[in-house]
Amino acid sequence: MKKRLCNGVNSESWWQGLSPEIFALIVARIPSDEIARTIPFVSRSWRDLIDGPDSWSVIDIEQWCRRCNRTDVIDPVVRKLVRRSKGMVRCISAYKLGYSAFSFLASSGKHLEVMKMPVSSVTDKMVAKHVASFSNLTVIDVSYCLHITCRGLEAFGKQCKSLIHLRRNMPPPEIELGGESPAQKVDDDEALAIADTMPGLLHLELSYGRFTDLGLDAILTKCKALHHLDIRGCWNVKLTGDLEEKCEMIDIFRSPWDDEYDDASSSDDGNEAATSSDFSD
Repeated sequence: MKKRLCNGVNSESWWQGLSPEIFALIVARIPSDEIARTIPFVSRSWRDLIDGPDSWSVIDIEQWCRRCNRTDVIDPVVRKLVRRSKGMVRCISAYKLGYSAFSFLASSGKHLEVMKMPVSSVTDKMVAKHVASFSNLTVIDVSYCLHITCRGLEAFGKQCKSLIHLRRNMPPPEIELGGESPAQKVDDDEALAIADTMPGLLHLELSYGRFTDLGLDAILTKCKALHHLDIRGCWNVKLTGDLEEKCEMIDIFRSPWDDEYDDASSSDDGNEAATSSDFSD
């Protein structure tokens, strides 16, 4: 028996009357992995609707990726879902991407505005090769991407002129033997690359960065529009001179000594196993 709405209208007929654009706005509130795994089995009309590119302009499978935790499984799924967008994907949020998915995004995501790919194995060389395809990006999350350095950040900054949000949080440094303060090398290169190539940033997260007052001063001097700055755990920063005063003028500022950075995206509370078979063709 077909399900009916409370007013007695056949639900199948009601959904068939929706435009793909309206349907896309509705399913945008549902995680992409759930859309792919459940909606096709509701009815044929629902399956037809999610086959359209409007339903895949926003692809958020980060939680599924964390449950899966395997790049060799994640990359094919990312390619499959991006392919469904027919080049119209605007936002991708995934985790532990490899070269295969990253290069496919470059070839298929000319409209991409938001790219979140924490803990990915993408390298500076990959970024340099494909960054020209990401010129429309406004939001980038390359947290915990250990193979991206100042060179990769500089490449993003030079090409992505509309960038306003950068998330570049890194793992906390290891504690020295004897329980001494964390060992942290000094390196201002990333901070200087950000300052020199991303002057339009509004939101910047750099937890556990290795930069010093030199790098911070360059960011504050050149990124004049900042209203959110998070440098928790950046213990090489001492806020000497007028740096502390400059930082306090930012609307939202988290100092190196604020509560220890708790990155929800760095922990995995899910116990459910995941495979590429979770996604229907």
